Amino acid sequence: MGFIIIVVPGDRLPAVPGGAAMSTSSMSTDVVPSYLDVTRLALASFLARYREPTLTAYQQDLAAFLLWCERYEVRVLQVTRGQLEMYVRHLERREYAPATIARRFGTVATFYKYTVLDGVIPANPAVAVSRPKVAWEGQKRTVLHPLEFAALLAGARNSGANDHALVCLLGMLGLRVSEACAADIGDLRYESGYELLHVLGKGAKPADIPLPIPVLRAVREAIEGREAGPILRTRSGRRMDRAGASRALTRVARAAGVTRPISPHGLRRTFCTTGLVAGTGIRDMQYAMRHAAPRTTLRYDMAKYNLDRHAAHAVAAYLAGMSTG
Repeated sequence: MGFIIIVVPGDRLPAVPGGAAMSTSSMSTDVVPSYLDVTRLALASFLARYREPTLTAYQQDLAAFLLWCERYEVRVLQVTRGQLEMYVRHLERREYAPATIARRFGTVATFYKYTVLDGVIPANPAVAVSRPKVAWEGQKRTVLHPLEFAALLAGARNSGANDHALVCLLGMLGLRVSEACAADIGDLRYESGYELLHVLGKGAKPADIPLPIPVLRAVREAIEGREAGPILRTRSGRRMDRAGASRALTRVARAAGVTRPISPHGLRRTFCTTGLVAGTGIRDMQYAMRHAAPRTTLRYDMAKYNLDRHAAHAVAAYLAGMSTG
C-alpha cells in the first residue's frame, strides 16, 4: 500500500480514514484543503524523506496504522494519546513480538513528530504513549560461528558463482542486501593498489569498499567476463533482488547443513561480530559497517557476552601475578 501518489487530471484519490475519495478533475482552483488533502499531504511529505529499503518498511507500518484508524473511525490528524495507547494494545493482542510492536509504533510516532514540525498539528500525541521495552541483548538474532560460515561458503561455491559472490559480499564485506543487489560491474575500479567496490548505502551515502582476494575472486567468477550489468544475477539472468537473495541464502544454507535460520542481514551481523572477536578495533569496525555512532556497531556484537571474553579472566590473571603468596 503506497502513499506517495503522482496526481494527474482525472485521477481518483484513494480515501483516507475520515475522508471520502475524490476526483482531481472536481478540485477547484481555490486553495481550501479538505481534511483528506491535508492527511494525504502529511503522509506523502513524511515518506518523501526516506529511500529504500526504509521507505517500504515505513509504508507498511503506516498502512497497518491507517487500516486500524479506518476500522475504528479514528481521524489520523485528530488522534489522541489514549487512542494511540489503544493502537499499541491492539498490536499486543495480535501477539506481535515486542520488537515488531516497538518498530511499528516507532514509525507512527515519528510521523506525528514531523506533522508537528510541519505545523500540521499543534502537539505530538505519541510523546507519552507507553511502548514495549525491548532489550537488544534479549532479541534472538542469528550469528554464524566461523565454522558454520565456512560450511555456508563452501555450499555457496558448490551452488554456483552468483550464490558464492552473494555470500562473500554479505558475510566478508558486511554489505546490506540492497547494496549487494544494486551493485553493478561499473561500480568496480582499481585505485591505490586496491580493487574497490563503490556502493550507495543507507541514506544515499556513498562508500568505496576494498575487495579482499577471496571476495574479488568470487565477484570475478560471477561477472564471467561481462563489461556491464549487475554483479549478482538470478539463474534466469536478471538482477538479483532482496527476495531472490533471501531465497538463495536459505537454499544454500539448507544444502550446507546449517540448521539455524539465517537471513542476508544475519550475514552482515556475522561480519561485524566476527571482526570484533578477531580483534578489530571498534572504530575500524564502525567505519567498515558505516555506522554513524559506535553504539550502533556494538549492538551487532552478538558475542560480547561470550564467557571466554569476560574481563574477569584478564583481571584475575594480572592480580594473581602480583601475588607473593
